[in-house]
Amino acid sequence: MTAVLLSVHVLAAIVFVGPVTVATSMFPRYARAALAGEGSAAPVTLLHRISRVYAVLAIAVPVFGLGTAVAMGVLGDAWLIASLVLTAAAAALLGLRILPAQAEVVAALGGESDSRAPVTARRLSMTSGVFALLWAVVVVLMIVRPGSTTGV
Repeated sequence: MTAVLLSVHVLAAIVFVGPVTVATSMFPRYARAALAGEGSAAPVTLLHRISRVYAVLAIAVPVFGLGTAVAMGVLGDAWLIASLVLTAAAAALLGLRILPAQAEVVAALGGESDSRAPVTARRLSMTSGVFALLWAVVVVLMIVRPGSTTGV
């Protein structure tokens, strides 16, 4: 059972977290170009939709991760707790900062005037970089598992 849970957890991370991370990192570039009149709004809208949809689907990652942790008996290990905290931070950043900022830019491109949209698009570069960095640290913690007797 542990192997199945771990397999689904890893597959969900690759299939769901990967695309949302790529979409959020690509969004600022296309948003700045579209806001400057040098590009189309279509890629910006598509990247926002990908970010939203895959953010919801990515909920499967911590769900199956917790199931795996329970099955492995590592729920109280420091590396897992740190990973959970970083995952929660990444989810909060995505849900409270990135997706609303993307929606603001998409609305501005749709004709709803918002003079803050170019500033928002520039800030999204840093925010999406922090989001990707959080996930990178979680991946390293999942592989190395510092302090674990099963770690490398």
